[in-house]
Amino acid sequence: MATMITSWNPEKKHSDVERWVCIYPAYINSKKTLAEGRRLPKSSCVENPTHQEIRDVLLATGLRVGVENKLYPRERSKEILYRGRIRVQIKNDDGTPIKPEFSTRESVMKYIGESIPKLKTRQNRPVDQQPQTTQASSKSKGKKGRR
Repeated sequence: MATMITSWNPEKKHSDVERWVCIYPAYINSKKTLAEGRRLPKSSCVENPTHQEIRDVLLATGLRVGVENKLYPRERSKEILYRGRIRVQIKNDDGTPIKPEFSTRESVMKYIGESIPKLKTRQNRPVDQQPQTTQASSKSKGKKGRR
C-alpha cells in the first residue's frame, strides 16, 4: 500500500484504505483466550496464524488486501513474529459487498480459519516444527502429583 493512511472520516468511500476491515492474527488464534483478543470460537480458529498466511488466503479470494506493520495492542510479546495487521476491502463504494460470501468481517475471519490449515506450508511441516503432543505435558503433570 503506497497510499498514506489518514484519520477516519465518515465521508470516505469504501474503496479508501481507511474504510477497509482490519484483521489481526490474534483474532483467529486458537491459542488465545477471548480476553487476549480471539474473536471466533476455537473450532473456527487456527493455531498461531501469521499475517503472511492470512494475506495468502485472502489474495486467493480476489479481495483487495493490504499489510501493515502494526502490533495488536493486547499482544504481550513484541517479537516481529507477532507483528502484522491485514486490511481487506469487503464493500464497494455504494456499500454492497464485493463478494456476497464475504459480507461481514466475521465471514472473512471464518473463511481464513477454514483455509489456513489447507495451505501447503501448514500441511508439509517437518516433524521438528509441528506442535508438541499433549502427552508429554500430561506426564510431567502426573509426576508432580505423585510427589
